[in-house]
Amino acid sequence: MPSDTPSHVAVIGAGWAGWGAAKSLCEAGVRVTLIDAINDPTGSTPIITKSGKPFEAGTRGFWKDYPNINALTEELKLGTIFTDFTTSAFWSPDGLEATAPVFGKEAAWPSPLGQIAATFTNFKRLPLQDRLSIAGLLYTILDLNRNEKVFIEYDKLSAQDLFVKLGISKRLIDDFLRPTLLVGLFKPPEELSAAVTMELLYYYALAHQDSFDVRWINSKSIAKHIFEPLSKRLIANHDLRVMGGTLATTLAFASGTKQISSVGIKTLSTGKPDVIQDIDAVVLAVGAKGIQSLMSQSPECREAAPELVAAGSLGTIDVVSIRLWLDRYVPIPYPANVFSRFEALRGAGGTFFMLDQLQNSAEQDLWGGHDPQGSVVASDFYNASTIALMNDQDIIDLLTNELLPIADQRFKAVSVVDYEVRRYPNSVSLFSPGSFLQRPPLETSVSSIVCAGDWVRMGDKEYGAKGLCQERAYVCGLEAGNSLLRREIIEGTVHSGCQQHPVIPIRADEPQVVVGRTINKIVMDQLDLFGLKLPWLR
Repeated sequence: MPSDTPSHVAVIGAGWAGWGAAKSLCEAGVRVTLIDAINDPTGSTPIITKSGKPFEAGTRGFWKDYPNINALTEELKLGTIFTDFTTSAFWSPDGLEATAPVFGKEAAWPSPLGQIAATFTNFKRLPLQDRLSIAGLLYTILDLNRNEKVFIEYDKLSAQDLFVKLGISKRLIDDFLRPTLLVGLFKPPEELSAAVTMELLYYYALAHQDSFDVRWINSKSIAKHIFEPLSKRLIANHDLRVMGGTLATTLAFASGTKQISSVGIKTLSTGKPDVIQDIDAVVLAVGAKGIQSLMSQSPECREAAPELVAAGSLGTIDVVSIRLWLDRYVPIPYPANVFSRFEALRGAGGTFFMLDQLQNSAEQDLWGGHDPQGSVVASDFYNASTIALMNDQDIIDLLTNELLPIADQRFKAVSVVDYEVRRYPNSVSLFSPGSFLQRPPLETSVSSIVCAGDWVRMGDKEYGAKGLCQERAYVCGLEAGNSLLRREIIEGTVHSGCQQHPVIPIRADEPQVVVGRTINKIVMDQLDLFGLKLPWLR
């Protein structure tokens, strides 16, 4: 039965996962307080540089299989906020290595034949025999989810070990797979779980011919276009309370129970501590760094939920984001680009985006309302611990003198009118070998604490989007809210039959994939009875 006095839930973290949880709970009639350290999580106040120009950390794409985010934009009646699907380019010190076309524009073939046909001429330097050496990986992707035990065995392997054992050529690894992983999972294959790597490659590249088709926000920022209208709706219609510039510091139980009753907070501008009372449940929509900080100051919770302590000990990745405003236009043919094999990257992965091309209808916004003078470039470095130690000017010089001119020599002649460099230490989850069982579960040992985010294990609610993915984070947030409602940990004012937020599945696997997995399972399950294993799992 719906309640006249709805439960009160604290959602800690206002990224995609936090907003997903807030939406599912608010629309069920639950009272929600959303807490985040950034000053304005709603997106109403744009992040600007000291010279008044807009800045967004990380340029994030929206892939073909983002059905729930697409549904959200339609529900909010946002209109045309995305670019067309774009071609991406890979650059090395030798020049253009490869391009990834818009696969949906090509003749449709069963996967992976469509991808092979569409990219036959797109690799500019990588010999065909090297490309074909990836065949063994296609089989292991079929084998990956045969059962949980097999998945965990793949998780214990590094992606690099698996690549070598499968006979994938060194050149394919170094020229294509390594740079792809550095900008997809933000670490080199030696430091990544083979299981998560295969999930990522399947979801983004192999599930369907057009899985890799990607588009971008066509003006301003994700927060402005999506989070602001969502927050306005939830505040106006459901009394959502948003506390920006606020750090959640502690979680406390009601006396004599193992149920959440309050959340300790600190206002960052004043350092003043406070407590939010009458909390019935918490959604932890934060990463390892945030969980570690909370657990360090919450002894009752630390004892009751050791899996959260384990999650807080997982590794993280440093990110450096840069934006350049130039004095002239550089009309390169590809707006989205990846750096590959540059020694100057010092082990980092790198991308750059021509924002004046992606957001050309709102170019004046890119210049903070001033008259545009030239191109605006956004660049992001991942696994960037070493680059983060460089001073700002050295980072700008690295981009303008060594990296960007490889894509177009005209970058050498430009002057930088303005720039912004921001460092984000420990900001991204690391899917290291053997980390799967340490990642936080959706439902924890404390029934009134759930977790949300792209790194969360979702159990029987597992979703097809994988990796460091906006869609996965958003869906996990929806499912975190749904879990509290489904298990009746909390109550809302909406009739129980309507409480859970719908979740749209991604497209089903293609028939040849289903058949391949079925045959593999039949054969391998029989071999398991005799203790026989695939050679790369021994």
